[in-house]
Amino acid sequence: MVYYVKTMPENDKRILILGVGNILFTDEGFGVRVAEELEQQYEFSENVTVLDGGTLGLKLMGPIMESDYLIIVDIVLNESAPGEVHRLLGEDLNKACAFKNSMHQTDLLDTLSNCSILGSVPQDVVLYGIEPVNYKDMSAALSPELEAKLPEVMELVLDEVTEAGGTYIPRSADNPAMEKIYVPRDTSGNS
Repeated sequence: MVYYVKTMPENDKRILILGVGNILFTDEGFGVRVAEELEQQYEFSENVTVLDGGTLGLKLMGPIMESDYLIIVDIVLNESAPGEVHRLLGEDLNKACAFKNSMHQTDLLDTLSNCSILGSVPQDVVLYGIEPVNYKDMSAALSPELEAKLPEVMELVLDEVTEAGGTYIPRSADNPAMEKIYVPRDTSGNS
């Protein structure tokens, strides 16, 4: 019997799509829900990893340090209209990650800082942040406004993956998602 191993060419960037947030607090779980949907709907090339980072903070150092291109999806408080999407880099990214009204944001900033101190931070770090409607009430549902924004943000992330050198194909019966979602999104609506 002969086995073939798919290997990643050495010049391909290792791309990490990192959805962060707490799925138990309404819009706070938006980044995780984007990661779940991407994993369920698409199969990515070998150089792309989709990760539900939840509220893991410093435990994300390994995957972050092993990537060349980091795409983070999360909520941000950027003083804009609820549902507005931001693509943040550099100093704007640092400001967005520093707000104190989240259960995980300071951990994310600390994690990126620690990766930098160790000398291994991805070359490219992009945050797709969306202004939340409600991130304080306990619910597995996203607000209707953010639920409606899932396809748009997923498309932005897919475009970013393509720009970074990754590829993807839609899932089908021949390539189903292997990842199980343990806390399904309540799509009945939340206000």
